[in-house]
Parts: sequence; C-alpha cells; structure tokens
Amino acid sequence: MTSALIQFAERGNVLSLADALKNAGFTIMVVFAVLCLIFIIISIAGKIFSATGISDKPAAAKTEAAAAAPAAAAADEEEFSSGSLKLKGCDEKTAAMIMAIVSDNTGIPLSELVFKSITLVEDK
Repeated sequence: MTSALIQFAERGNVLSLADALKNAGFTIMVVFAVLCLIFIIISIAGKIFSATGISDKPAAAKTEAAAAAPAAAAADEEEFSSGSLKLKGCDEKTAAMIMAIVSDNTGIPLSELVFKSITLVEDK
C-alpha cells in the first residue's frame, strides 16, 4: 500500500480529503492498537511478577533495614552529634515530637536531619 501511495504522489496527483482522512484514521488506529497491546503485556508481566513475589523482595529488604536502623542509632546516639539546637519558647518534649514528625513526613532518618532551632509561634 505504501509503494502505491508513493507512486501516486510521484505522478503529481493529490489525495482527496476522504482518502487522506482514511489514511490518518488507519494510522491512528494502528498506533492505538499497539499502545493497547503494550498495556496488556505490561499488565500481564506485572501480575506474573507479583504472583512470584519478585516485587516483594525489595520491600522486605527495606523493612528489615528500617527495623535495624533504630537499634544502630541507639547504639551510636552517644557518639553522634549534629551540632546544637536552640529552643525558643518550647520544651524538649515538644521539640522531640516536632523532629520525629518531620522525620516521618519526609522519610529522612533522624540521624541525617540537622535542626538548628525550633521556635514556638504564637497565634494572634
């Protein structure tokens, strides 16, 4: 079909609007069909991998590492210092809670965060 179109165009003839729309529609349908086929293949591959448990192994490794991190952090807590923290208008319990919340929300371990100051802001 492609060679016929090339020969047709070489003769100086122009496709009619209906033929051009048919060609465009056919091309769009082929692209859409290939995208659907790729989607189906990826879905099947995902189900196969989740059934075999391949995708669960990295999550289990992360969980084990997260469980081991607090024990290691507690052992190194006396030796590790990230500087000084200035508390302005809040007590140590509140500051500790704020630091834990920030660590949890950002996903960054507390040992990697550096807090310079925590200031209590009054509502007006």
